[in-house]
Amino acid sequence: MDGRHEQNGLRWIADAYPISFTLTLSEGLAAQELLGSLGADAEHVVPLTRSAALELLTRDEEDHISDLQFLDWEDEAAVARLTSGGFLPTPPDTIVRAGAVAGWAYALEEFHCRTGTYLAALSQRGRAWSIHRNAKGFSRIDYALQGKPVTSFEPGLPHLTHGTSAEAALGFVHSGHEPGDVAFLRFLEDALGLWLPWEETEAELPAAAFK
Repeated sequence: MDGRHEQNGLRWIADAYPISFTLTLSEGLAAQELLGSLGADAEHVVPLTRSAALELLTRDEEDHISDLQFLDWEDEAAVARLTSGGFLPTPPDTIVRAGAVAGWAYALEEFHCRTGTYLAALSQRGRAWSIHRNAKGFSRIDYALQGKPVTSFEPGLPHLTHGTSAEAALGFVHSGHEPGDVAFLRFLEDALGLWLPWEETEAELPAAAFK
């Protein structure tokens, strides 16, 4: 295990995704179950690296698929899988990539926050969190427990909380000069003892495209 990630088990995500990101954690689910809870059909899930997903998200529809560096565009089967899955020819609105670690499923989105809408469904077997930072640098944390939403809040801005306060629901209080999402990722590291391996999140993970 990389010592940097051992000491920085979840916080590295805020640095690795500097523009915008969503990290979702769902207790007791497998990666495929997480994607299914978002509405993905199992036959349309495709393994993708982070760089491949980013290429698909940011391409122009009129660009030829030969411009995709990760894809052999003459591989008809691969092109057909991506097309039937909604990755091609029109760029999807978002791509959710999912994995699992230590009894938790996790999902990563580069720009959007589809998982936040489905957090109650993602908490059917326990707890679920969604940590989202948008392109303007604002962050929002959502938490659900056993199928019910508990709280939605922006760290450091308690007047924008929906539901139970973060302190009452989780024991989390944002203080200091650290960005709110980083502070909450640190809090989860300590509370859950979780770390995500950077190498795994960059490599191929089951991925679903959503319009």
